[in-house]
Amino acid sequence: MAIELERLRLIKLWLKDQFPEKSFGIEPASSDASFRRYFRAIFNDDSLIVMDAPPSHEDCRPFVRIAQIFNEAGVNLPRVLSQDFERGFLLLSDLGKTTYFDVLNEGNADALYRDAVDALIKIQLASRPGLLPDYDEALLRRELDLFPEWYLGRHLGRSITQDDANLLESVFQKILKNNLSQPRVFVHRDYHSRNLMVSDPNPGILDFQDAVYGPITYDLASLFRDAYISWEEEKVLDWVIRYWEKARGAGLPVHDDFADFYRDFEWMGAQRQIKVAGIFARLHHRDGKEKYLDDIPLVLSYLKKTCTRYRELSPLLKLVDKIEVRTTF
Repeated sequence: MAIELERLRLIKLWLKDQFPEKSFGIEPASSDASFRRYFRAIFNDDSLIVMDAPPSHEDCRPFVRIAQIFNEAGVNLPRVLSQDFERGFLLLSDLGKTTYFDVLNEGNADALYRDAVDALIKIQLASRPGLLPDYDEALLRRELDLFPEWYLGRHLGRSITQDDANLLESVFQKILKNNLSQPRVFVHRDYHSRNLMVSDPNPGILDFQDAVYGPITYDLASLFRDAYISWEEEKVLDWVIRYWEKARGAGLPVHDDFADFYRDFEWMGAQRQIKVAGIFARLHHRDGKEKYLDDIPLVLSYLKKTCTRYRELSPLLKLVDKIEVRTTF
């Protein structure tokens, strides 16, 4: 707490240096799953966002670099107005307070997701190798390994036998083979309802600093297998078809057969769901962020449904059932 108060004091001094003639108030804007925090500086005629990224834990430079890359794609991001890498502060334009998660409902979902898909396609069309880190096998694998370490081991307190470990490894290898065979594009890596803002132009896009160059279905799986909000399968299928049609029309490297594309979408979703269950458990046990436990049941429900649809993934479902993975906490 003392460290957080000291960081807030430094933020206020930094803002006073930049706006010596203006008075302002400051309030929390949001926090995320990292050590970053966001504050809203409120002036008489405007508001701005301060990113607080303690240099001992975070680096602001990727945010600035990727903001430039994605801005060139023509999507709506916070503008970087000032930066202090040494102290870990960025001053950003304010995209407002309304996320997709705040307002999504049956009446507006088609329109909001249409805008999100259009923005995603713009990002993907701008893709070029060599600009962003590769979403390679090592990174995808480290993410998968979070599940046995943090969810099964730390959270549920369950050890698995060598046979179970071999089974898990076999399934992970199949998932990785699919993921790595997909065409590669720019990947936001957390493209979901809490990182999309209702704005003009719509959507405003946040939390893109961990972007990579990787599988084309990853962000689509983040969007429509959202860890925080769910939809009927028929709706998701329709939205994915609409993306696929637009992507093909735009010349993106998606499968000509939608069934093949949808399989990639589901297998990519499985990788993300395995990873997210591990991350959410780690956020609770390592970082004291208990709220993420409430979202694990939905994540696991996606994973289980996918495992029932593909024979190659069914051993994972059997393993989950065998070690009694619960979806209530």
